[in-house]
Amino acid sequence: MNLLIVLSTFLIMEGMTWCIHKYIMHGFLWSLHKDHHDHSNHGPMEKNDYFFLIFALPTIALMYYGTLQNFNFWFYIAVGIALYGMAYFFVHDIFIHQRLKILRNTKNPYLLAIRRAHKQHHKHTRKEKGECFGFLWVPIQYFKMYFNKSKA
Repeated sequence: MNLLIVLSTFLIMEGMTWCIHKYIMHGFLWSLHKDHHDHSNHGPMEKNDYFFLIFALPTIALMYYGTLQNFNFWFYIAVGIALYGMAYFFVHDIFIHQRLKILRNTKNPYLLAIRRAHKQHHKHTRKEKGECFGFLWVPIQYFKMYFNKSKA
């Protein structure tokens, strides 16, 4: 049952991420997210990186509360959120934005589709008219673009 809670939470986080990205990061907290879209060199950190704390602190609190309650469901929800956050960091910051120079020349169609969709998202430098707000699941057109190439 606990594994089901973790996996369900991880999957639900994709929808939550889409909503948070579209309506909060491109909404009232655009002032923090804006530097992530302006394509200038900010060095190793951006204001956008504060979202790590904004999302991590409640997750840590949930995890702590869950341990006080004999590792109840809140703990396992927090584990699912934390695993999603780790996946986000590795895929978004390391793979897509190349904060560490690895997987630059991948031929994996799934990874290429995610990278392409994110590039489409970043072509918009203002908070309006955004697209591709998802993270691990992006519009099907990007998957078709790379999966069709791999079968040809």
